[in-house]
Amino acid sequence: MHLPLSPPPLLLLLAALAAAVTTFRPDWNRLHGLARARVETCGGQLNRLKEVKAFVTQDIPLYHNMVMKHLPGADPELVLLGHRYEELERIPLSEMTREEINELVQELGFYRKAAPDEPVPPEYLRAPARPDQGAPARADL
Repeated sequence: MHLPLSPPPLLLLLAALAAAVTTFRPDWNRLHGLARARVETCGGQLNRLKEVKAFVTQDIPLYHNMVMKHLPGADPELVLLGHRYEELERIPLSEMTREEINELVQELGFYRKAAPDEPVPPEYLRAPARPDQGAPARADL
């Protein structure tokens, strides 16, 4: 009798981990007060990660309230910060494509300009900050 072959458990675990790494889903409860972000990375790390390097060099300048910070030896991470610059979440970017990173950043509510020197519309000056659910939007936030 011939039994069908199934993938070894370790292979299944690795495939699940790979899928989890490349698709980050925001936990909005944890990201309450999201106001800005920075991408931390080391220049040497970027040379081997073409997708992340393209995002860092070509896309970050287009996003409002997002900056780049070079840290020696750091793997690229998107660090989400609150209004008082408190760290809310760290998202590894090494395994993500440029398209995935851009989709994530826009899903988080960061405003993307058409050109780096384009002014930010007044309604997006505090982006990606969001009012509390159930609370009225306030202009003085």
